[in-house]
Amino acid sequence: MHDLTSLLHSLHRPRLLIRAARIAAEDYRRDPHLARILRGAPPKHRGAALLELLEIEGLMEERRQARDGAYSVARHVETLAAVIGEARQMALADVRPT
Repeated sequence: MHDLTSLLHSLHRPRLLIRAARIAAEDYRRDPHLARILRGAPPKHRGAALLELLEIEGLMEERRQARDGAYSVARHVETLAAVIGEARQMALADVRPT
């Protein structure tokens, strides 16, 4: 978790992109969102899902910076919202007593 946390804190994206993703993350529902983004059944472990999402997001960031015609702002926001949603749910799971 600590490695994922430091990885998440090291992400630097445009403020408007993050703001849109935070708003979208309010409506985050794991199963339908991950199935759409990951194009298949989501991993059961949140850490694995988060790593996949971060890999996809990294590729999107490269496309954004390269001004690639295949880049989609909407898909980038959706992916960042899923990253935020997964991170929030992991944090809640760590806080809840077992």
